[in-house]
Amino acid sequence: MAWNRMDVIDGDGHVMEDWEALLAYMPAAYHDRFRGKGRLFPPLDHLHSATLYELVPGAFRQVGPPGWLEFMDDVGIDRAVLYPTGGLAVGKVINGDFAIEICQAYNNWFHDTYLKASGRFQGLGLIPMQEPAEAVKELRRIIEELGFCGAMLPSMGLKGHLGGKEYWPVYAEADRLGCCLGVHGGAHEGLGMDYLTPYAPINGLGHPFGQMVGFAGFVFNGLFDRYPNMRMGFMEGGVAWIHTCLERFDRGWETHVQYDPRGEFIQLKPGEAVSDYIRRHAEEGRIFVGCEGTEPTLHHAIEALGNKPFMFSSDFPHEVNNDYCKSEIREIVENARLTDDDKHGVLHRNAEEFYGLAIEGERRVAL
Repeated sequence: MAWNRMDVIDGDGHVMEDWEALLAYMPAAYHDRFRGKGRLFPPLDHLHSATLYELVPGAFRQVGPPGWLEFMDDVGIDRAVLYPTGGLAVGKVINGDFAIEICQAYNNWFHDTYLKASGRFQGLGLIPMQEPAEAVKELRRIIEELGFCGAMLPSMGLKGHLGGKEYWPVYAEADRLGCCLGVHGGAHEGLGMDYLTPYAPINGLGHPFGQMVGFAGFVFNGLFDRYPNMRMGFMEGGVAWIHTCLERFDRGWETHVQYDPRGEFIQLKPGEAVSDYIRRHAEEGRIFVGCEGTEPTLHHAIEALGNKPFMFSSDFPHEVNNDYCKSEIREIVENARLTDDDKHGVLHRNAEEFYGLAIEGERRVAL
């Protein structure tokens, strides 16, 4: 399927982990204890389960590499960058040794299962942020040895916010490697919705709420200036939340300028507002935002930040099926409020930039 001669890169799809296959990559001490028990990561939260709701037909089906390739061929997607499913809860792992070993096992399993299966797959690995020194080592390993394009950071679950100083060594290593880090939600506890029913608004608000908190940590701790070679992506929260940040961050800083004797917080240029700081780093290729097709404010987001940050994301096979994804891509292609340059940016060019994909002949590969 051709989309008006536009390539499409899926900037945020998901693998459905094969738990028994993944267990084989864990140290032997885990094998008997976890065999036949299902998921290895903690549950995402108490909100996804113990309730009943209908899903889009065919959503959340168990697919592996063959199923993913069939989906891509049918929908018209050239390449896909894949995130975990159960692994979205990696921030909720408490034991440091387990965090280290489950991240290594997931990365080895993904490498052997997906990266070796097809050059059309790329992925973000998992790193044990609970142990920042080990996270540095694992980030280096997955980039330099396994060929990943970056690592995923959970928006919720870690004991500290993502801009916290304890995590700066990880960002320094990402800066040295020139790789990307993708912040992804999925665990929605602790956001003030723990007793909210029904589930739909929890899903609708949980992703952008988590992204706004993580984004605030990066912005106000000045990490985009401190680590200029690091690219940060904020996935599956839509685009409307960025408007809130542009407005409220300006107001917040104008009325509450932080005392900063060590110069560790955001350093604005003369006359620059926080929203200007965000626009500057978006223009310079450090800030990226995942989006679906059904984004009524996408053209406003492009007016606010330019067309460089926004990347099409299918979320397959989570809440969607093939027809749903086709309609989302078609909505972008047919959006009269977007220029052709905007559409190329959203559908493939920005994902190429964020994930470090280059063109060799007619095949995109990781740099």
